[in-house]
Amino acid sequence: MRNSSKKNTLTGFISVLVMLAIWKVLSLYFKSGFILPSPEDTLISTVKVICTAEFLKIIGATILRGLIGFVIAAILGVGLGILAGMHDSLAAWMKPIVVTFRATPVVAIILLALIWFTPNTVPVFIAFLTMFPLIYINVTDGFNSMDASLVEMAKFYGASGKKIVTEVYIPSIIPFIISGISSATGIGWRAIIVGEVLAQPTYGIGTVMQSAQTFLNVDILIAWTLIAVLLSSGFEAIIRWEERRIVTWK
Repeated sequence: MRNSSKKNTLTGFISVLVMLAIWKVLSLYFKSGFILPSPEDTLISTVKVICTAEFLKIIGATILRGLIGFVIAAILGVGLGILAGMHDSLAAWMKPIVVTFRATPVVAIILLALIWFTPNTVPVFIAFLTMFPLIYINVTDGFNSMDASLVEMAKFYGASGKKIVTEVYIPSIIPFIISGISSATGIGWRAIIVGEVLAQPTYGIGTVMQSAQTFLNVDILIAWTLIAVLLSSGFEAIIRWEERRIVTWK
């Protein structure tokens, strides 16, 4: 097991080196920082971006919007998912709503949100609409795959409705909740930044990325892209770590 883990780590490291090598070759081919700067120039630009006075304000604003959208989506997604799993009528009522959320293009939602909300609120709204369906569907899938005999056994021994929810339903669907949250955060981050690009709030990763694109600062644009990727990967790693901890506890 340990050897396999080391092998996977080495393979991932080699993959990163290959991507950097391709990046370097392409930058030499184009010979223009306005098209594709070299990896080393981008690294220098990234360090400069991190050292700016407003760096923490920019990433802090994006993270805050993401967390607000995520918390709302998680509360409603898990809560309504549990209720829909317990009541078929609610599941039937929610199905067309969730399908509509998933089928509507993100750009169309953003354009409407730009009319309805302030620039600071648009990314939060987009984050919620993007993450909620994924969390909700994973929770309901967890109910559909759950062993019905566990519920029947709990009822047979006189367990209350609250006890059935907290000690039968929720422990059984926790892996599905974590999976939904992981998928939602990955897609949600991208949606938040797209929302910031179009809404242009005062602070936000999407705002500075749009500004860099306008002035053809490609190295700054790529630097902020790398920062956004690292943030997204960091949050996903935290979720995966929490998932392993919960599974081990169970």
